[in-house]
Amino acid sequence: MKLVVSKNVDLVFNKYPEEVRGKLKNLRRLILETASEIEGLQELEETLKWGEPSYLAKKGSTVRIDWKKAKPTQYAIYFKCTSKLVSTFKTIYPRKFKYEGNRAIVFDLEEKVPAKELKHCISMALAYHSLKHLPLLGQKAASKT
Repeated sequence: MKLVVSKNVDLVFNKYPEEVRGKLKNLRRLILETASEIEGLQELEETLKWGEPSYLAKKGSTVRIDWKKAKPTQYAIYFKCTSKLVSTFKTIYPRKFKYEGNRAIVFDLEEKVPAKELKHCISMALAYHSLKHLPLLGQKAASKT
């Protein structure tokens, strides 16, 4: 997989407080790792949307990550709010994540990120346009985790 990186992304990462930067870099690592595991995904673009690190794949929906001063103990991974992504995540993982409406999975700074489940969510987002016509985006319902 080829990664196309905007030159300004590193500048944004460097502006985050140190303890937050490591958390967001971990989300970035999970996104890149997941993208490299998706069969047929040839290119991932890392750019800025609304000043936030964002990841775009040709057949996917944009994935963004950010931390906001208004909620200093939390950071999040954002998905397109008009997609079926977060509602599907809520069905598959009703208790595994904290959600913000239909647009984000939110983490506390002290929380351990459930990497396996989050990578599953990221993979659905990066392949969204190939899955959106399928019930539950082609996934199995609630694992009750």
